[in-house]
Amino acid sequence: MDSSVARRRLRAIQDHLVPADDLSYSQLRLNATAGEFFNGKWSISRRNHIYLEVTINPSITSFAFVVSAQCEDSFSSRVSGGCSLLQDYSAPVCNYWTRVWGFLVVDGYSVVLPEKLQTGKWNVYRSARSPLKLVDRFPDHPEIGTLHDNFTRSVDVYRDYKYLGTRIRYDGTVGEYKWMTYGEAGTARTALGSGLVNHGIPKGSCIGLYFINRPEWLVVDHACSAYSYISVPLYDTLGPDAVKYIVNHALVQVIFCVPQTLNILLSFLSEIPTVRLIVVVGGIDDQIPSLPSLSGVQVLTYASLLGQGSSNIQSFCAPKPDDIATICYTSGTTGTPKGAVLTHGNLIASVAGCSLALKLYPSDVYISYLPLAHIYERANQVSSVYFGVAVGFYQGDNMKLMDDMVALRPTIFCSVPRLYNRIYAGIINAVKTSGVLKERLFNVAYNSKKQAIMSGKIPSPIWDKLVFNKIKAKIGGRVRVLASGASPLSPDILEFLKICFGGLVFEGYGMTETSCVISAMDPDDTLCGHVGAPNPACEIKLVDVPEMNYTSDDQPYSRGEICVRGPIVFKGYFKEEVQTREAVDEDGWLHTGDIGLWMPGGRLKIIDRKKNIFKLAQGEYIAPEKIENVYAKCKFVAQCFVYGDSFNASLVAVVSVDLETLKAWASSEGIKYNDLNQLCNDPRARAAVLADMDAVGREAQLRGFEFVKAITLVHEPFTLENGLLTPTFKIKRPQAKEYFASAISRMYAELASSDPSSQKM
Repeated sequence: MDSSVARRRLRAIQDHLVPADDLSYSQLRLNATAGEFFNGKWSISRRNHIYLEVTINPSITSFAFVVSAQCEDSFSSRVSGGCSLLQDYSAPVCNYWTRVWGFLVVDGYSVVLPEKLQTGKWNVYRSARSPLKLVDRFPDHPEIGTLHDNFTRSVDVYRDYKYLGTRIRYDGTVGEYKWMTYGEAGTARTALGSGLVNHGIPKGSCIGLYFINRPEWLVVDHACSAYSYISVPLYDTLGPDAVKYIVNHALVQVIFCVPQTLNILLSFLSEIPTVRLIVVVGGIDDQIPSLPSLSGVQVLTYASLLGQGSSNIQSFCAPKPDDIATICYTSGTTGTPKGAVLTHGNLIASVAGCSLALKLYPSDVYISYLPLAHIYERANQVSSVYFGVAVGFYQGDNMKLMDDMVALRPTIFCSVPRLYNRIYAGIINAVKTSGVLKERLFNVAYNSKKQAIMSGKIPSPIWDKLVFNKIKAKIGGRVRVLASGASPLSPDILEFLKICFGGLVFEGYGMTETSCVISAMDPDDTLCGHVGAPNPACEIKLVDVPEMNYTSDDQPYSRGEICVRGPIVFKGYFKEEVQTREAVDEDGWLHTGDIGLWMPGGRLKIIDRKKNIFKLAQGEYIAPEKIENVYAKCKFVAQCFVYGDSFNASLVAVVSVDLETLKAWASSEGIKYNDLNQLCNDPRARAAVLADMDAVGREAQLRGFEFVKAITLVHEPFTLENGLLTPTFKIKRPQAKEYFASAISRMYAELASSDPSSQKM
């Protein structure tokens, strides 16, 4: 064997093994709790307070803490041990020399710091894993500053390891997974990037990706990183108008597509003048249409571009950490899509911060089915590359995802609440129809394992052998990590997944503008119903929202709008300076629009939305005021309050009816009633109003998820006096939500009873 190959394989094996002096991260032993921070020769525990002496120099852009870590049970002077450390803390600098004495308070999984020392307000939360310095590089590999650095290292270290796998054959049939190694992917990356350079595509150009998850998607993305191109994902589900807008807005010069999306592009090719090259992935040379030379656009297959690049290899044009890596366009609701500009440094910082808590290994296998156009999946891929994980792709059909998982047998599964809800419903239905004895056995096993987990004990393996291994087999039988994101997961579902599948089950919170993860549950945290502590690569504060009655003085927990700062925060919206300034303030805080509160232990919980735009359970964004304006045209509707949240898949509405119209309809239908309450509660009245609203919605071309599925009729108008309207006669949404809370709960309960799989689980 060649000596370089042998050394490379030995190094890969060594990276995979846990060193003897780092047993705290071994899977053979319990991981250190998130409330303990280990760094060199010092540590802080959950109940500790760090005594600070701070010296600030106005001539520099950061200041140093001289930290004396005193192991205390309270703020008393009783000391049982301590040590000191010098670290940087990148907070705003005062304009004068000063010295401040105080305490850095460790609150479970987070630490609390002052935003500005002179104000004396301690309201900034950081991860207890890295309280004094925000993470922006991988601690073990600080030389990795870009996506190109990340992939280049993995090609060297994991060259002969499996990387990209697919079941789809060239003839379209489905078989066992076939794999491309890290080394082979690196070779394809170089050839593809060289092909683009040979076609005269200059560095800094935007490259569009217009197809669903498959190995070529990631090869193209790696080529963009290696040659300083900017990747611009194009949702395959977007309509032609949105694709056209993004291509023109980002000045896209090259589009990678598949035969299906090629036809869409050709239908408006004359309206996207910046495009010079279209590359068809999976295309056949003799089936590629030839375009007139006057069009200025060349169409060729992916294989042809690879061949051209291989015959004329070009040197890498490596990017810098501050260079743009990708522009991710959000789907939008009422307006045109916005392009979030993310740098290489943004994405590396986000994944590096998460790597402090979650360790993956080259033996892990990840299934890729979440859209690569979403930041959630993009960040997962960056993490997979860093740890040398094998990535298997689904067939492209969500209905066959479970078949793909059985064939792939993944160890890592990241998904969204909608799918977890379906898994839960499927298991419960199977248990209930399995017979009395099997149902009773399941309940005994479930309760026994739950009790053991909640008490910190190891559950008896007998329950896995008798019950849960059969359930695990449905998703391959090897999953050790299940992650949930994109929208809130019901605490009951999360607990159910922990018990049935074992391993690590956690929930995270993030957004495109923060390069994915803002916060995540810690691996050792058994409490559900929150989104964990801050990503070590960012800091979080809550800002008062007095118009919604959320303040830092709220009891028992402070509440407010979640604001984020750190190296994960995007550079702004592409060509949208006004919207960027609205999102990021002058101190660098990104205002998320989400309302949160701090639970005990430094855990963040999402409780509301500041903006009137919200997500449904499956991730669709809803602009309720737009829908209310449509339904205002309904003859029965005097006023309308549309409600939805990220725990439910459908919208509901409270309708203040036009009394004269409703009375006239009741008379024509021969419906008798004693009072208006009785009429509004009559199922026939609700059905008639909802039918008319549906007709108006269809006429206005509302999308399917924008139709309300249940309504409550009220004869009382929304007024200033009852607190439901502002002085400008706009609905006060938080107040209306509280005012009609019982009606909202009742409507969702009715929907759940009629179609359990479509509603809250």
